[in-house]
Amino acid sequence: MELTSILKPEAVKVFSAASSKKRLFQEIGEVAHNAYGLDAAMTVDALLERESLGPTGVGHGVALPHARMEGLTRVVGVFVMLEKPIDFGAVDRQPVDIAFALFAPEDAGVEHLKALALVSRTLREPALCSKLRANLDVTTLYALLSEAQSVQAA
Repeated sequence: MELTSILKPEAVKVFSAASSKKRLFQEIGEVAHNAYGLDAAMTVDALLERESLGPTGVGHGVALPHARMEGLTRVVGVFVMLEKPIDFGAVDRQPVDIAFALFAPEDAGVEHLKALALVSRTLREPALCSKLRANLDVTTLYALLSEAQSVQAA
């Protein structure tokens, strides 16, 4: 599995401000709707439901919100950079400015876990996160994510 197989260039966005986790999920829902045709409200509800089980902030300013959704045939992602970090209830209590949301079919099983592991491994690289934070152009962000994936695969 490759990052480019789950992330479209139009699903990469930069937001100047999201006042809360819920507001961020609403923004992600809009991006998921525009990029993949997902129902924005259902997307937000699915993310909030999963988040109620425990925060998906993994530390170092990174969050990996994810949910299973009806009607999907494959795993898809939305990558968001926040110009102003928000509290996310992360394990290290650091505010989040990088979020990679994943949406999987309800019966995705191992594909969902593979995608989560791939994104987690990719965003665990401090050098990549520094580059992402230094570039708020969506085309550059997509290129950095694509390149990071191919470097890891090598």
